[in-house]
Amino acid sequence: MNMNLLTLFADGRRYMKTWPMVRQLGLYFPEYRVVKATQLAIIVMPILGLVAGASQLYVLGLDFLPQAITVLLFFISLPIQGLLWLGWRARHPLPLSLFDWGNQLSSTLTEMGIACQPLGARACYLDMAAILKLAFERLDQSYWDEL
Repeated sequence: MNMNLLTLFADGRRYMKTWPMVRQLGLYFPEYRVVKATQLAIIVMPILGLVAGASQLYVLGLDFLPQAITVLLFFISLPIQGLLWLGWRARHPLPLSLFDWGNQLSSTLTEMGIACQPLGARACYLDMAAILKLAFERLDQSYWDEL
């Protein structure tokens, strides 16, 4: 699995957009919490970094410019770390239990007349996210209550 950082970053953004933001999944997958935190961090952390760096320069003066830049870069790196983790997770292979559940979900969708590809031999979490998103969009709430 030799991937560069840009591919990992792009996969993280795609995975973040694909993952269904349903609270029920938060009990079983960390993605719900990581996606929520990353979405918030993308908005808030650059602003907090600028405030922290500017206040450090205001209070301590230009002699502390390297430290202010370091603080700013730290705050900016937090959403990037979330996206990189999501990219790594997106391409991580599925465990057998999730593989079976994903195929059951795929067959349920296919039986209902919804076009859905079953998981392949090299299925990853991104593939599972696509099936879950489709399932939460198309299946009614009674199906999820039975689980």
